[in-house]
Amino acid sequence: MSNSEKLSIFDESRDEFKPYGLTCELWTPHLMRRPDRYNEIELNFCSEGAITYLFGYNKVKVPAKRIAVFWGLIPHQIIHFESSAPYYVCTIPFAQFLEWKLPSYYVERLLQGEILYETSRKSSGFDEYLLKNWIRDINGKEDLILLEMHGRLARMADRVIPSDERESYDLHSSEISPVESIAIFIAQNYHKDIKTSEIGNKVRLHPDYANSIFKKAFGTTISGYIIEERVAHAQRKLVSTDMAVTEIAYECGFNSISRFNSAFLKMNRCTPREFRKKFGR
Repeated sequence: MSNSEKLSIFDESRDEFKPYGLTCELWTPHLMRRPDRYNEIELNFCSEGAITYLFGYNKVKVPAKRIAVFWGLIPHQIIHFESSAPYYVCTIPFAQFLEWKLPSYYVERLLQGEILYETSRKSSGFDEYLLKNWIRDINGKEDLILLEMHGRLARMADRVIPSDERESYDLHSSEISPVESIAIFIAQNYHKDIKTSEIGNKVRLHPDYANSIFKKAFGTTISGYIIEERVAHAQRKLVSTDMAVTEIAYECGFNSISRFNSAFLKMNRCTPREFRKKFGR
């Protein structure tokens, strides 16, 4: 194992819904005392042995040598593993995942709480090669990693279900809870001038009630979460592009540079320019 492949383990003291951001790491299989939840897409790949999750209210086994993908907002915890060998874990910001506009049947199944995985092991060697590269490049080549992740998930979507079922899903299924619907709407529209009242109308709830149930689930208000999504997008732009800070601020949905700088400083304890200098390519 190289120095870039340090093993991680689930931190049981971490705050629920705390974002991981864009990551690719090797994890040690570990029985989890409690579920983890966060609004990102997770990708798993086990080189040896299956891992069994309690996922929502179901037990789901993720087989070895097949990429598996699921929505981290669904409560999930490892309750059994067949091998102590490290396994790969990647997390993808939810807004980034939605921007890829993958086939609706594929996205819908993830949002309804399924773990999707490859139907065969034929690509396992290639997948492990990709994952090793992502771990090596995660600090400095994020834009390249996102391109490759997009391509890999798009190829997977072609094989995950029979072709005659592809057009039978609606992205806004009634099976998705109001809180999940709010998170989806924010991820799709955070760069626009959206308000709590508009979101409440979208999910057919009084704005005050929508804000209340969202804060209970996520530990922050809807407006606070919108700001977090905007800043997270700004972080990605700062490290992966040469765009001017002012241009990034407006693209991410801030209507003034002062508000952008204030929100960014509060979340990162540094200015956007200091952040780019420290983490940029």
